[in-house]
Amino acid sequence: MTDDIAWRPSEDVIAGAVVTQFMQSLGVSDYDTLLRRSCEEPEWFHDGLFRFIDYRFYKPYEKALDESAGIAFTKWCLGGTTNVAMNCLEKFRDTSTWQKNAVQWEGEDGARRDLTYAELHAETCRLAGALRKLGIGRGDRVGMYLPNIPQAIITLLAVAMVGGIVMPLFSGFGAEAVAARLSDGEAVAVITVDGSPRRGKIVGSKSVIDDAAKDIPTLKHVIVHRAHDAPMDWVEGRDHWWDELTADMPDDAPTEEVDADSPFLLVYTSGTTGKPKGVVHSHCGFPVKTALDLGICMDLKPEDHIMWMSDMGWLVGPILVFGGLLIGSTVVLIEGAPNYPEPDRIWGIIDRHKVSWMGVSPTLIRTLKIGPEDQFDGHDVSSLRIFASTGEPWTPDAWWWLFDVVGKKKAPIMNYSGGTEMGGLISSLVIEPHKPCSFNKPVPGCGTDIVNEDGEPVAAGEVGELVMRRPSIGLTRGLWKN
Repeated sequence: MTDDIAWRPSEDVIAGAVVTQFMQSLGVSDYDTLLRRSCEEPEWFHDGLFRFIDYRFYKPYEKALDESAGIAFTKWCLGGTTNVAMNCLEKFRDTSTWQKNAVQWEGEDGARRDLTYAELHAETCRLAGALRKLGIGRGDRVGMYLPNIPQAIITLLAVAMVGGIVMPLFSGFGAEAVAARLSDGEAVAVITVDGSPRRGKIVGSKSVIDDAAKDIPTLKHVIVHRAHDAPMDWVEGRDHWWDELTADMPDDAPTEEVDADSPFLLVYTSGTTGKPKGVVHSHCGFPVKTALDLGICMDLKPEDHIMWMSDMGWLVGPILVFGGLLIGSTVVLIEGAPNYPEPDRIWGIIDRHKVSWMGVSPTLIRTLKIGPEDQFDGHDVSSLRIFASTGEPWTPDAWWWLFDVVGKKKAPIMNYSGGTEMGGLISSLVIEPHKPCSFNKPVPGCGTDIVNEDGEPVAAGEVGELVMRRPSIGLTRGLWKN
């Protein structure tokens, strides 16, 4: 790894950066001051954050945070009520955003579907009405076992709209893994699809739920999106077709007013180091933290088309949906693999959908790097403005290939690290120079530090453990039933 600077921001980039505008709104002149004050004056920082991202409340909170029970058990937005669905959809009703694309979807077979914010709201309301008709509402857990199709975004929003708690599940899980998570979460319903394509082969999804259902004693309803006529069993009274259930539902529905810090998202860890743990995220927590990380630190703007090819069952899926929609950008949702049915598929997607903000993993880039030399032929990827990367360390050759060959030395690579339990702790800013394979600043509000085994800060150049000394607003409100 080299210490040379690979990318430097221009004066125009710095002036137009979201983080620059955020600091100006707070009356702060430089980022280091923002970092310090975000930890020393958390009430001031979070008040300013809510205002800047236009996070709305039905009933205003009386206090942004309360640490009286200890910083690990911080309570947020005391006395306030809100709903993430209102902040991702309804708040745009009387704005120009309402008629612009919220979602641009492309299937493995090339099928496409666009939904404006108005259309996404209508679809969300129909599903919310169907959930209410089944008796599903405040506090109920609803599993989501879906691939990257528009119905996944609608599900995430509709469950939140009725005050429920959505449980995204990796679409590649088998019945045992699905059952373990839905049983632990005591899910009353699960939303799935009959089947989905994987490199040209239709793989059953509803059949996995059928196998898992015997181990989920709380499960009362299975809602199935009709897509590929995959073979499956049918249980009368329990199973429902999505299209039939939502057909007569109104395209406008009330959004449940809930306590601001009440849960809406239950995401399970991978289980690689023991039993999967249910990470609990709240209406005023995870979405606000995502807007801070993606929007302010990584410069996602309303005019961006954001794409991050990740399964909806891992945290990056909800990050894409709630982060992109809360900011008012266009979410580009892609079903299938980046290099099937053609090795250059991803570059065609970027061209067709004018992707400007692209999330990647180093593994994906290593895979694309060994593709055919002509993989860019006929594809214009000049719309790319920002790359974001998380999940694993870079190798220098992959980093430089993305920066030089794909981004033409113009698009910075925003390295991002944190966790399912707390959001991002360190990131990269467009107002600072970038070194290959590295980060350039902590995320504000977390008290990010690197310490030795005694908890003491390490000197520059020394290896240590990444910690946070302040409670992040994106920190899990606890581990489910633990």
